[in-house]
Amino acid sequence: MAKTVHLPVVGFGSTLRKDAWWAGPAATAAVLASFIAYATFRAFENNFFEFKAGGADYLSPMYSPLLFRGAWAGFLTPAMLILPGPASFRLTCYYYRKAYYRSFGMDPPGCAVGEPSRNYNGETKLWVFNNLHRFTLYIAIAYILILWHDVYRSVWFDGRFGLGVGTFVMAVNVTLLSLYTFGCHALRHLVGGSVNSYSTAPFGALRYKLWSAITKLNERHALFAWLSLFGVALTDLYVRSVSSGAIADLRLL
Repeated sequence: MAKTVHLPVVGFGSTLRKDAWWAGPAATAAVLASFIAYATFRAFENNFFEFKAGGADYLSPMYSPLLFRGAWAGFLTPAMLILPGPASFRLTCYYYRKAYYRSFGMDPPGCAVGEPSRNYNGETKLWVFNNLHRFTLYIAIAYILILWHDVYRSVWFDGRFGLGVGTFVMAVNVTLLSLYTFGCHALRHLVGGSVNSYSTAPFGALRYKLWSAITKLNERHALFAWLSLFGVALTDLYVRSVSSGAIADLRLL
């Protein structure tokens, strides 16, 4: 005899799930909101973004490249001019779309959970700019090169090679950003996603090796997305702390 299953009333949050399905979206919303709040505060603060005491040369990733010192056009700070570039890459990222759709938009909040609205328009209206992700990739790569140059500058103390805790912090940050950026879905497609046969495609062997390497990073794209986000915030916080005198930068070499 067939068993009758009574589904819950269709509506926002309606579900038969017994687990804490809401915990993931809630945690995601809290972390993203905290980062946005901190980045906004730092963009307006326009201070403690550079440390040059004792021969060190550290620059916060939120202010790199340092285009202008002081306010520009009356109120725009260097961070306000810079952050929209890497932010556009994260905002349109395939993984982050899932993250903020589920956490802020609740569309959907989780598998087998009722949504607030069933009128989903995809990315044809408000979120149509997400289709620009493939182009924001180039901005992100340029940003990575700039940050690696900042790490190079940080190993020279008054013209002599050295290492400080700040150097290590900056190097870890840009490494995480590199792993996140070069594991991007758009880069994976650009390298080999449109190839039907690597054996007959131009530079097929090289493209296959690159595609394979990017695929391995792509499998951990969500992990690197979060680690690199924390890395940016913590690196900026470290530079702010040593620049303001709250803590001292320890020389390792």
